[in-house]
Amino acid sequence: MTLLALRAVEVAYGDLPALTAVDLVIEAGEILSVVGANGAGKTTMLRAISGLLRPRAGEILLDGVRLDRLPSHAVVERGVVQVPEGRKIFSSLTVLENLELGSYVRAARAHRRESLERVLALFPILAERRGQAAGNMSGGQQQMLAIGRALMARPRLLMLDEPSLGLAPKIVQEIFRIIGEINRAGTTVLLVEQNTRQALALAGRGYVLENGRVVLSGAGRDLLDNEHVQRAYLGM
Repeated sequence: MTLLALRAVEVAYGDLPALTAVDLVIEAGEILSVVGANGAGKTTMLRAISGLLRPRAGEILLDGVRLDRLPSHAVVERGVVQVPEGRKIFSSLTVLENLELGSYVRAARAHRRESLERVLALFPILAERRGQAAGNMSGGQQQMLAIGRALMARPRLLMLDEPSLGLAPKIVQEIFRIIGEINRAGTTVLLVEQNTRQALALAGRGYVLENGRVVLSGAGRDLLDNEHVQRAYLGM
């Protein structure tokens, strides 16, 4: 069943086009990866879905209902939550305070304790550091905090923007393992990544964005075997 759909979406920064006629479908319960180089339009696409950018053409639909006309807080209230590139945690606040801020929407507030227990079980290091200032944690721990904060909102669709950015390979493996676990627990995941190999290996399906356009789509494993993907993104 389709959860989210982009239909001929176009976004521009002034006169500069960033997305052109983008069609994309996310099925409920899947992990969908969108890969591409820097400047391909991946973050712009997430910002448009989140309501931070207004498309100049096309539609973004959640359960068949227009999402692209709503402010960002209303998008979150409907269960679409983004973990931004660079984590964007509140460094001076404690780990616990950061997590609690994630449950500010009304529906999530009612389940705050339950959600917190789930997040701390998923990320034991956050339980150990709950009283510590978030800015004192390592980059990998901060990424876990950013994901945990998003989960506090009880998302139907969790959107992750470059979660492996700047992290050591061992931590990247752990982050991707946790993303798989979050999905198996029932959360649909939209993963935007430059780490093409791992993103497509994790995803059931994927899209390749180049210069604001979808140039390829298909099963993750099939895209890994695609000659263009191997040459352009895998160094083969």
